[in-house]
Amino acid sequence: MAETASIVSGVARRYASALFEVALESGAVDAVAEALDTFDKAMGESADLRRLVASPVFSAEEQSRAVGAVMGSLGIGGFAANFISLAARNRRLFVLPGMIEAYRQLVAAHRGEQVAEVTSAHSLTEDQVSSLSSALSGVTGGKQIRIVPKVDPSIIGGLIVKVGSRMIDTSLKTKLTSLKVALKEVR
Repeated sequence: MAETASIVSGVARRYASALFEVALESGAVDAVAEALDTFDKAMGESADLRRLVASPVFSAEEQSRAVGAVMGSLGIGGFAANFISLAARNRRLFVLPGMIEAYRQLVAAHRGEQVAEVTSAHSLTEDQVSSLSSALSGVTGGKQIRIVPKVDPSIIGGLIVKVGSRMIDTSLKTKLTSLKVALKEVR
């Protein structure tokens, strides 16, 4: 299983690196990042889109057509659209979330930033994002932090923050699970 994850992350990095190089040469790094973020947000909001991206049941042609329609409705074009279409044609669409994350990391490194993926039960306000960014900047030695917010109602409350290889999980779901385990041990 770990070997498979390593292969997938290697594929994701290679695709993302190629896209980043093309975007950098063309001065489209920010536009591509914005388009990929839009598609990633759509995946987060649509179980059907996540299923399309992850499922090997769909043919490359079916995935290409469906993803093309989704990108059209989201207004995604240019390098990002070509990139996502290429992943679909090459049967690599299941790696797309990893590709998007790898691209974000390349952009952040290029800008001298650190990416922090923050999962919350509800959408964060701009003030909360700003405060969290400042707090994380202090923890990472003053690096500028770029927050990538994600919403997962199943965590009930609190936050799950991933910065690089570090993860801080203060979610209510995790605390309740820990309490449940502790109560089982008491018996």
